Amino acid sequence: MISFALAVFFLIITPGPGVLSTAGVGSAFGRAAGFRYVFGLFIGTNLVALAVISGLAAVVFAIPYIRITLLVLSAMYLTYLAFRIASAGAKVAFIEAESQPGIFAGIALQLINPKAYAVNTTFFTGFPFLPDALPVETMIKFAIMNAIWIPIHLLWLTAGIMIKRLDLAPHIQFRINLAMAAAMLAVVGLAVLSYL
Repeated sequence: MISFALAVFFLIITPGPGVLSTAGVGSAFGRAAGFRYVFGLFIGTNLVALAVISGLAAVVFAIPYIRITLLVLSAMYLTYLAFRIASAGAKVAFIEAESQPGIFAGIALQLINPKAYAVNTTFFTGFPFLPDALPVETMIKFAIMNAIWIPIHLLWLTAGIMIKRLDLAPHIQFRINLAMAAAMLAVVGLAVLSYL
């Protein structure tokens, strides 16, 4: 169970579309909008987990043209986000949004987020600790996952809100942008590799 909790922590805390966009919403629109967006992400990630557990994700992804379409759409969207981050110059650019995203935007992002499917598949198909009581193990995994997921996303939201208040040197801001863009491109690369 400890190895599962550590895996949850490390897989969720690494930059991906959910946490980076959470920071961007916090930076652009503040705490209240950020909480609504995180609530949407929370619903979305649990819907993805249920799709993985129920086998629905496997059925949908078994249809080649649906899988390819979702892969292309998510890869294009994540590449676009990485480009926006990298091209932001010396400003720290989490993910800026032109309009205030809400609960639905958070749900929608998770439903096309390849990291959400990969991570949830890893969580629920790996790290067995109650092999003779799979339903109980699944409920415990949900509880552990959400107990770690929520504070991590709230930390990223706080980071987005606080980063605007820092007066970082331009070269440091530029390096942060490049690192975030590289992380987004790594998510795209993992999604493409998982398809091959």
